[in-house]
Amino acid sequence: MLTFDKKIAILDSFPELERKDVSLGRVNYHYPDSAQEKKTVAFHFHKNGNGFVYAGLVGDYETDDKGLVNVRDYTEAQLREIVDASIRSLAPSPGSPAQGACRPSAAASAFPSGDADVWTDAEGQELTLRCEDETFFIYSGSSLEMAFETHEEAEEYLAEEGFSRR
Repeated sequence: MLTFDKKIAILDSFPELERKDVSLGRVNYHYPDSAQEKKTVAFHFHKNGNGFVYAGLVGDYETDDKGLVNVRDYTEAQLREIVDASIRSLAPSPGSPAQGACRPSAAASAFPSGDADVWTDAEGQELTLRCEDETFFIYSGSSLEMAFETHEEAEEYLAEEGFSRR
């Protein structure tokens, strides 16, 4: 099994990916030029050895219901291959622009009850998730807390922080 540092070095070697440190020492890698709403290529890589790569559009891998493959025991060559395949599956086709993260139609489907989602935690604290100008913003009252490129990233953050949709 590759060490955490070696896996991170491999992921860092893909210039099209952006590293995002998340909670509990985990690391995600996003592909900002994705033609899909999905931008996360590498998900929750951790020092304990776990890590997942999105292969939901690749077709050559057995994935979970979210399209992820656990790459805990992958060799360097296997990890490079699946990451490359994931990026290629999300890449825009030649001559077509990448989809924006938040278009009016995307916002409508993300927020069926209006222009915002309210999320609460066990203590009753509320955060509001809004789509504005092709970006997903999380507000605490009128104060901006976080901003994300995709609805998926915003929901992932909220869930990790202990919030659920009201």
